[in-house]
Amino acid sequence: MSDRADQVRSESVARRWITRHRPPEQSLFSGIYGLVLASALVAALDATGEKAEPGPDALWVLLTALASGAAHGYAHVIAQRASHDGAATTNRLRSVLAEWPLVAAVLPTVALLLAAAAGWWAEATAVDVALLFNTVALFGWGAWTARTAGHGWPSSCLAGGLDMLIGLVIIVANALIK
Repeated sequence: MSDRADQVRSESVARRWITRHRPPEQSLFSGIYGLVLASALVAALDATGEKAEPGPDALWVLLTALASGAAHGYAHVIAQRASHDGAATTNRLRSVLAEWPLVAAVLPTVALLLAAAAGWWAEATAVDVALLFNTVALFGWGAWTARTAGHGWPSSCLAGGLDMLIGLVIIVANALIK
């Protein structure tokens, strides 16, 4: 009987920790968006028959993520301005800076491309590894988002699987287009 009580107690401690340390919903969604963006960009920039340029490709992925994050944050600022006339400048800046997970999500892809630029491996290998990493990360981030929203494990794994499906579609499209 005490084993069951210990298990319930540890589950409630874990749930309280998750609730207390839950990242904002926007951060989770921005991270997923960033992974999809990184996957699509790295697949598009890896053109068959062209000279490999992983350094400039890494820069394009990073700059596109920064521009996307800024545009998305600015859209929130515009929406807030429409609904809250006279909102403080710091709140507007926070809206833009809240898109940092989008940029953070592309950093592994940028690092893999920079490793290729350093000659550690071919750009095609970096692209393949980035696509695989991002697809697995999409599953993890999608499942984590669902778990922090209070969903059980089965529906969280389903959400992660659906997010992962986006990565798989990009991988298949990349293979078919080349």
